Amino acid sequence: MRWAEWSEFDLQKRVWTIPGHKMKMRRPHAVPLSRQVLTILAEIEHDADYSPFLFPSLRSVERPMSDNTINAALRRLGYGKDEMTGHGFRALAATLLNEMGCWNPDAIERQLAHADGNSIRRAYARGQYWEERVRMMQHWSDHLDQLRDGATILRPKFGHSGS
Repeated sequence: MRWAEWSEFDLQKRVWTIPGHKMKMRRPHAVPLSRQVLTILAEIEHDADYSPFLFPSLRSVERPMSDNTINAALRRLGYGKDEMTGHGFRALAATLLNEMGCWNPDAIERQLAHADGNSIRRAYARGQYWEERVRMMQHWSDHLDQLRDGATILRPKFGHSGS
């Protein structure tokens, strides 16, 4: 996300297309944008003459914000290094989306731009699960809103006796 450039977003089509040269597997990757993301993007002041990046570095607008900036923000929010990192949001989303039981695991893997490790399965599983991914990303944004707005978060104490 920190490498995102304004030119990669088609707000009318509600999609962010990450060019192949920015992806680990060197293939372009399309990301459906939820209503909430579109609202946030509309609120960010964009000046293409200033920087091509959504989140430019404070030191140089020719570079994106650094990993350290994101991790420092997490520390200021109270998260320890052993609790969350900027990259940890991908693992968090993968875990929770799978635990919801609503989504095809292959759709989740495509959303994360993961390629199947099994070459035979990869050759036959070519679908992008686009419609499901659009629904999934809207559901994810709605879920995050619900948590922000005070959803009941269960914190069970396993292994403790009730007496």
